[in-house]
Amino acid sequence: MSIKLVFSDIDGTLLNSSHQISKKTRRSVHDLSQKGIPFILVSARMPDGILPLQHELAISDPIICYGGALILGCEKSDGLRNVMLSRPIEPNIIFSIYDLVHKHFPAISVSAYSPDKWFVPEPDNAWITQEQAITGTRTHLLHFADDGMNKDFPAINKVLCMGPPAAIDSLETVLTENGISASFYKSKPSYLEIIAKRAGKSAAAALLMESCHVKREETMAFGDNFNDLDLLRFAGAGIAMGNAPDQVKAGADATTLSNDEDGIPAALEAYGLI
Repeated sequence: MSIKLVFSDIDGTLLNSSHQISKKTRRSVHDLSQKGIPFILVSARMPDGILPLQHELAISDPIICYGGALILGCEKSDGLRNVMLSRPIEPNIIFSIYDLVHKHFPAISVSAYSPDKWFVPEPDNAWITQEQAITGTRTHLLHFADDGMNKDFPAINKVLCMGPPAAIDSLETVLTENGISASFYKSKPSYLEIIAKRAGKSAAAALLMESCHVKREETMAFGDNFNDLDLLRFAGAGIAMGNAPDQVKAGADATTLSNDEDGIPAALEAYGLI
């Protein structure tokens, strides 16, 4: 198999349990780059949460943000990137989600992301504080209620609901029962990510494959969680990390070592790419 494009999730995949990129993983990505094989970072994160990692890897390939709702092109000589794809969520859908959570799930925090900003209804929420400590992202206040005060509501690529796992499970069920026209999935038990209906990691990967003139069978993808399954199944070689749940491993073509055991380099070596 001739691999010409590699996609990789970040948390639990590229990063180890200490939220770092190992030296061996950095070296393997460098070796791929020397061969002219792009290494595309794919994540539910916003651009500011992806670009520092890409700079650490010394690559300038396109990035897939917000679970596929935003694609930024290669970094140009001036440091800028063009928007290759942006699929925002309809404002009325966001208002419906916020209203539902506000009324029935007081333990859940709702926030939203535009291409480059993180919007929160209140900054002093414990879940917001926790997420800010992890990502280092600055918050911006935004009025979420649909009461006529949102005439200049920004384009939103992702809504993030954070709360106790049981409450998140219930919210996911209620969103489904209410027919909310959006795609939603848990990136971890306490996080429910919501993006536009037509957005997704595999759809974003397909667009980049077309742009790079690469066939589906010429791609490889790494992931560790349920939100990576569509990409793992779509790629020519879908590789689940050793730390992935059994259901994710079952949906992949192969399983590599865990993110704490340099699983990405191990798979790249096994496939003869480095």
